[in-house]
Amino acid sequence: MGVDAHTTSSPLGSLAELAAMTEVPEETREQVASDPFCATLGIEVVDLSPGRARAELRVTEDLLNFHGTPHGGAIYSLADAAFAAASNSRGETALALETNISYLDADGVGETLTATAEETHLAGKTAEYEVDVVDGNGDRVATFRGRVYRPE
Repeated sequence: MGVDAHTTSSPLGSLAELAAMTEVPEETREQVASDPFCATLGIEVVDLSPGRARAELRVTEDLLNFHGTPHGGAIYSLADAAFAAASNSRGETALALETNISYLDADGVGETLTATAEETHLAGKTAEYEVDVVDGNGDRVATFRGRVYRPE
């Protein structure tokens, strides 16, 4: 489910598109759509369902490091945004306990990176998520893993 830049009211996708994603509370969709840090980087959440999220980021010149490749912080932020959306998708506050990332490859300017977060374990107040970050060819750029705690 892509986001058309001409109809998007938010850098994270239009509220109408996010509202069409079933089983996710409206308040949660609105929170995901209004994340100011993601908006600053240009990260868009393009799919959201319980325990799952997909986010995209187009690599621009201002996201490069001094080697001319995407800054690890930009890739981490993309993976973390998908992780945050997936872990909060049921409408319960989820707080990160730990995360880690492995960088596997680097792409250049103009490439669109996609991070897909999947819930891999849910038990009581904790859950675990795995996030794959891929380039436009589907080649893995990074793998991310995170655990959350739900205090409610």
